[in-house]
Amino acid sequence: MSVFKDKTLLITGGTGSFGNAVLNRFLRTDIGEIRIFSRDEKKQDDMRHDFQARMPEVAGKIKFYIGDVRNKSTLKYAMKGVDYVFHAAALKQVPSCEFFPMEAVKTNVIGTDNTLDAAIEAGVKCVICLSTDKAAYPINAMGITKAIEEKIAVAKSRLSGATKICCTRYGNVMCSRGSVIPLWIDQIRKGNPITLTEPSMTRFIMSLEEAVDLVLFAFEHGNNGDIMVQKAPACTIQTQAEAVRDLFRHQAPAGTEPEIRVIGIRHGEKMYETLLTKEEAAKAVDMGNFYAVPADNRDLNYDKYFKEGDIKRATIEEFNSNNTLRLNLEETKKKIASLTYIQNELNGITNLV
Repeated sequence: MSVFKDKTLLITGGTGSFGNAVLNRFLRTDIGEIRIFSRDEKKQDDMRHDFQARMPEVAGKIKFYIGDVRNKSTLKYAMKGVDYVFHAAALKQVPSCEFFPMEAVKTNVIGTDNTLDAAIEAGVKCVICLSTDKAAYPINAMGITKAIEEKIAVAKSRLSGATKICCTRYGNVMCSRGSVIPLWIDQIRKGNPITLTEPSMTRFIMSLEEAVDLVLFAFEHGNNGDIMVQKAPACTIQTQAEAVRDLFRHQAPAGTEPEIRVIGIRHGEKMYETLLTKEEAAKAVDMGNFYAVPADNRDLNYDKYFKEGDIKRATIEEFNSNNTLRLNLEETKKKIASLTYIQNELNGITNLV
């Protein structure tokens, strides 16, 4: 018997890659109901038909709710009777958030505030908010709004009563919707150059399954207000592009060899990403494959801290994609080739995620 037995789970932004991964993981377990909350009826209809075809015996556990995290009333309706929430709704594309920052604010900031308020009011037992490495030392609108999302979650946790609130922060999820690997595969098949921004740029890499694992770890082991981080490996963008080229070069048009073309850094991109800032590293709890950053629950009476400080803070390094485990080409190919999405693409099976 699992902790999810007969329980109701709601996923905001549930038609995305993460929501699909959770459904694939949980539908055949003893969970009672999974509610998919999103604003796109077409994606909901596609998901409904997909799971009815693939898992007809359990597809009835999925319930669909049209709504928007920007609209608290739609959240309050969907939250009735919910035990747990995975908050995945977000605007995540860095360039589009740069051009429309207020839209990112409305979804990532106000949407998170609405989601947590509705969950607390409904007596939800646990909420896990999905964040990103771009929230650490943020320089772009997407990262800034996700950093504020984390701050909102921590602030709400101080007064959330019986509702536990945790954040998970992770790096690039390979083959998730809108990510670069599906684009590269399409470019190879069409005989076009593989476009990459900057060869020496490094990024954390993880699979959708690992993203779900991190959320479940936070759900089971996180304390109220914690930010949970996976110790993910990284590689350069050049290495990742070469790995995809090696795996899919046989699918290029006859007589062509996929070339790699550097197009320059896009709006708001960093050369490397950080999962744990230097300040967070000073207080992070090492939990094996994960770090937990506990909430700072001091009050606003800062007078008592004027003469006290933490000397070790100056000596601890941040955890970023330049100083983590760096995968070489063969290791990167192996990690990418293990993904279900990649196996399906190599075998000519259509992917919906």
